[in-house]
Amino acid sequence: MDITSTTPVLAIGVSLVAAILIPLSRRRPNLRETWTILAAVIKFLLVASMAPEVLRGNTLSFSLWTIAPGLSIAFRVDALAEVFGLTASFLWIVTSFYSIGYVRAENEHAQTRYFTFFAVALSATLGAAFSANMLTTFVFYEILTLSTFPLVGHKQTTEALQGARKYLTYLLGTSLTFLMAALVLTYHEAGTLEFGPEGVFGGNVSRTVVTVAFVLFILGVAKAAMMPLHGWLPAAMVAPTPVSALLHAVAVVKTGVFVVVRVVVHLFGIEVLSQAGLGTLLVWYASFTIIVASLIALRQDNLKRRLAYSTVSQLSYIVLGAALLTPSGITGSVLHIAIHAFGKITLFFGAGAIYVATHKTLVSELDGIGRRMPFTMGAFTLATLSMIGVPPLAGLVSKWYLVQGAIEADTWPVLLVLGTSTLLNAGYFLPIVYRAFFVAPTRSAGGREEAGIHEAPVLMVTSLCVTATGVVLLFFAPSIFLDLARLVVGALPGGAG
Repeated sequence: MDITSTTPVLAIGVSLVAAILIPLSRRRPNLRETWTILAAVIKFLLVASMAPEVLRGNTLSFSLWTIAPGLSIAFRVDALAEVFGLTASFLWIVTSFYSIGYVRAENEHAQTRYFTFFAVALSATLGAAFSANMLTTFVFYEILTLSTFPLVGHKQTTEALQGARKYLTYLLGTSLTFLMAALVLTYHEAGTLEFGPEGVFGGNVSRTVVTVAFVLFILGVAKAAMMPLHGWLPAAMVAPTPVSALLHAVAVVKTGVFVVVRVVVHLFGIEVLSQAGLGTLLVWYASFTIIVASLIALRQDNLKRRLAYSTVSQLSYIVLGAALLTPSGITGSVLHIAIHAFGKITLFFGAGAIYVATHKTLVSELDGIGRRMPFTMGAFTLATLSMIGVPPLAGLVSKWYLVQGAIEADTWPVLLVLGTSTLLNAGYFLPIVYRAFFVAPTRSAGGREEAGIHEAPVLMVTSLCVTATGVVLLFFAPSIFLDLARLVVGALPGGAG
């Protein structure tokens, strides 16, 4: 049942209100940051309040502006939207506390601007999550790009500005070139951009048109960071670490893969993609990205860049699962949106804590750091093991469903891809853990070993411990996300096959 509700609009708008109050409070940092935390908590509570209705199989919708038949600015919260909304809104609370600790410890300049654009970015993220159609998605997709651009270039160094320009060029260039063309072609052929369980393409649309539109969509959603349109992501690592966490776990890349899943499942539909063979094409494209990005990650000594290439690889698990077009594959894809977010944000929080406490940025500099930063590196280790898929951690759950999805699709080479990727995950993550705990600490200039516990500020360490706890809890109690994922599959024709 479709229920008309203003709650999706309120959830989107609350951080826009904060984006007005934050600059007005620029001379009172404690009040400014109170608005940030308050908006984050209210946003999460609004999103969580919709979960009971969604879990009952209902949707909540609100139409803002009808432009033409089949073309409107409208919002709709279904099971897929709720998974992304819950994940993003909860992690914004944690990221806000972490950011306060980080910017104060580093005495960052332009803190008011930083928190303002953070708030706008989270509104754009939920706007994309709760969009009822591809036009609304496109609008918020672009707002997200523009609002995160100042965050990427926040440090205003030459390197930061170059990274920000590359970020903007990739994301705006692909969306205005490919994604806009895909929207125009789809609306011309289908007469609508509304999401639905059977997609928008009827039997009278030629396979050539469907193929061209699909390729344009995949190329246009560069936020999914699939190769070769991934270059903006490592370049954006010049940003402060909380921004990197936002990019990799909460907002930008998750919006990218979320849009890809929407396009696959609710714009084209399982049947159309299966008949056109486009699911198989996307499976191999995602598999290529998974393996190649992992191989590149192996060679990165800079910790944030290693994590960035890990993200490029792990994001494509989500795309791969959806492209399998099977119940378990789609279930694993939806689960990985949340599970990857908790793991990857923990890793970036850890990298930021290491930098604040020691100013170290290279993997080769981390010898013995686990002895000085046991809480940080303990949480970091849990997140790495989850990424690899080691029980009892959440990464195993989504990977299990992806494996099941490959078996259901009778696509046995995908099992080899997933197995190889898991070994590569271990290859670039475990050396960090080994250095941290099993290699003797580095010596100071006077020849003495660095001794004693020296963690980052408590807000930062507490935040990363919270997200690491989530990595554990989502293994033992994944029920809310698993139930929502099953609702996504159950709403499709034939339960996705």
